Amino acid sequence: MKRTLIGAAVLVGTLVLAYGFAVVREDIGPIKEGVSEATVLFAGDAMFDRTVRLTAERQGGDYLFECISPTFKTADLVVLNLEGPITSTSSLSVGSVPGGPGNYTFTFPTSTAALLAKHGVGVVNIGNNHIRDFGNTGTLSTMEFLSAAGVQYFGDPITHTVARKDIQDARLSLINYNEFIGYSQAASITLSQIHAEAAAGRLPIVYTHWGIEYATTTPSSIRELAHQFVEAGAVAVIGSHPHVVGESEVYNRAPIYYSLGNFIFDQYFSYETTHGLMVAITFSNGRIKGVREIPVEIHKNQVCPMQTI
Repeated sequence: MKRTLIGAAVLVGTLVLAYGFAVVREDIGPIKEGVSEATVLFAGDAMFDRTVRLTAERQGGDYLFECISPTFKTADLVVLNLEGPITSTSSLSVGSVPGGPGNYTFTFPTSTAALLAKHGVGVVNIGNNHIRDFGNTGTLSTMEFLSAAGVQYFGDPITHTVARKDIQDARLSLINYNEFIGYSQAASITLSQIHAEAAAGRLPIVYTHWGIEYATTTPSSIRELAHQFVEAGAVAVIGSHPHVVGESEVYNRAPIYYSLGNFIFDQYFSYETTHGLMVAITFSNGRIKGVREIPVEIHKNQVCPMQTI
């Protein structure tokens, strides 16, 4: 045990020297270390239709979060990707055949926004390939339900909203890049938003929706774009969409996670789609102090830190 701890200490020390902050993968525990620090916890793809909807109807929505809620409470802010719209429309995907009509057309119950707020999710990304499953009407409905529940959002395809949160001395700006929204200037919009937020003295964080489903490696075009975001002023880049955990790196002192994988999803056909990653980034004195990786596992539509399964 002593040898392991010494090795870990040397590794963390090396990472601090190289990056200016520590990157640690470990079991959950208290993340906050001082009142002058701010910790933001990022989770991956969250889907509340199909069998997830049925589970919530049978066992209550709290069941989905009850295992992960203690971890959420250790952070000052929780951010995830809301993989579809919140509408009053009946589900098309419940009872559908995998790969068949309606199976990939999502609408989440109207209680979803309040459920997210209840369990400490403060901001969601809605810039993804499912937010328009029910058109602009579904997108607007989502924005209304989230606002009513007190959950901020960013990345809507109508106004390209940026979510701003000031926590302690960390002035954070959450910006979306969505590869699938259907307009060629998506990268230009994101880069312009990064420049504007950085010029205002804020800390831009880009939460993306990009890549190839179920691919754990990063296409060179995406890696180049992530580097452009950092060069423009982004202090971190967090990726979603592939439904599996992807590669990560530190570029110009900015942590880049190309895909966090699934957070709540009913894709039980592989180990990779049932095992995701959360990333807790701690800020102090206007910069990143540390990064903590928290692996998660989905079981019966409930997400838990891996060691509690």
